[in-house]
Amino acid sequence: MSTQHPHNLSQKGSAAALAHHLRAGHVYRREDLTRLSSAVDRDLGKLVATGRLNKLAQGLYHVPKASRFGPLPPDDDQVVQSFLRGDRDFLLFSPSAYNTVGLGTTQLYNRTLVYNRKRHGVFKLGKREFDFRVKPRFPRQLTPEFLFVDLLNNLDDLAEDRDSVLDRARALWPTRVSPTLLQAVELYGNAATRKHIKVWMDELVPA
Repeated sequence: MSTQHPHNLSQKGSAAALAHHLRAGHVYRREDLTRLSSAVDRDLGKLVATGRLNKLAQGLYHVPKASRFGPLPPDDDQVVQSFLRGDRDFLLFSPSAYNTVGLGTTQLYNRTLVYNRKRHGVFKLGKREFDFRVKPRFPRQLTPEFLFVDLLNNLDDLAEDRDSVLDRARALWPTRVSPTLLQAVELYGNAATRKHIKVWMDELVPA
């Protein structure tokens, strides 16, 4: 016969009841779970201790999903959306995507950029580092035109030779210029990028 105190049994039952509502692979904020437990911090602590939950950051938790290769990491989109309190208005990408533009960049990056309208700063969420940047405008999805402009915007931040990339962009500009690219410059280009583009456009005008 069990000799456990009824209070201990109720604590275990409370954590189990909370776990019953959690879905594998999902990311949750503490504030979203308070309605499911009368002692949410205690129950979350128990679930983290037993491996049912992973703590990504203060108040942010992931329910690991098993695979034949082991627990799957959380989905970046879910992590960012939960961190932004449900806001879906963001663009998430790696600076490694700049390598697809054809300007000679080859560096690979571990960090992930998050263009959004709420948070600014570098945050470690779980085992990943996210660089949140508040931007007035950004597309819903990556496009070659946006990446071309954004690469020029961020030349000083990249682990590349700035002048080499800029010279290649200038040389390729006559073959790249299009109404869609010019619109991307207008929407997303910073002051320095617009200045470069103006010079390159002037060079296209016959003397």
